[in-house]
Amino acid sequence: MSTPSAAVGLRASQFEHAYELILDQILRGRLPPGSAISRRGLAGTLNMGVRPVTEALQRLESEGLIESLPRVGTRVRLPSEQDIRGHYIVREALESQSARLFAEKSSNREREELAAMARRLDALYDAGEPDLSNAESSENYWFEVHTMHSQFHMRIAECTGCQALCAAIRRNQILVLNWLYDNTFQPQPNPGYWHSKLMEALSSGSVDVADRAMREHTRYGIEEVLKRRERYSNWSNGYL
Repeated sequence: MSTPSAAVGLRASQFEHAYELILDQILRGRLPPGSAISRRGLAGTLNMGVRPVTEALQRLESEGLIESLPRVGTRVRLPSEQDIRGHYIVREALESQSARLFAEKSSNREREELAAMARRLDALYDAGEPDLSNAESSENYWFEVHTMHSQFHMRIAECTGCQALCAAIRRNQILVLNWLYDNTFQPQPNPGYWHSKLMEALSSGSVDVADRAMREHTRYGIEEVLKRRERYSNWSNGYL
């Protein structure tokens, strides 16, 4: 017979598993913005109970990734222009501070580690999608790109030694939302050696140089994202 604490732990584990699985579906583009979500249908697809799925959806709603509307139901949320601009502002504020602290505090070993990560990330971007005619191959490629991109930026924050900053980046879904925008609206090509050049600036020893480089990095492409968001919104509403 399980104890009450064991039962609570099992429910928490099921909830976390449901959350990760649904978030994965959203980030991979299998549940694109505007997609209707049935709790029972999703529970059946994921082979789990309705309760953990419901709790996972509540968390995703609190994080702004899904929404529940009267007479519409639950669906993956299409971010507004205001949402996207606000996200870029918050991301710039947090990541530019991350860059400043990295320039001040990072060790030579950490700078070498991040430079190597930047080279691998740039090489992955430059390689491009392996097979545009294969949807699964394309999905796996972008999942790998965005996973590495998130790890790269998160590692910069971790090297600052400021746990509060790392927590703020996670709590504000800074890298998750960036991933979602790219998956939904299709990323534009990065300039050559985009992440390697960023690391050169962060490793320069100058706080101001690092700050400027990160601000340029986080601002890149916002207007194109907004244009593509508008086209996506028109298409999803049947105007195109």
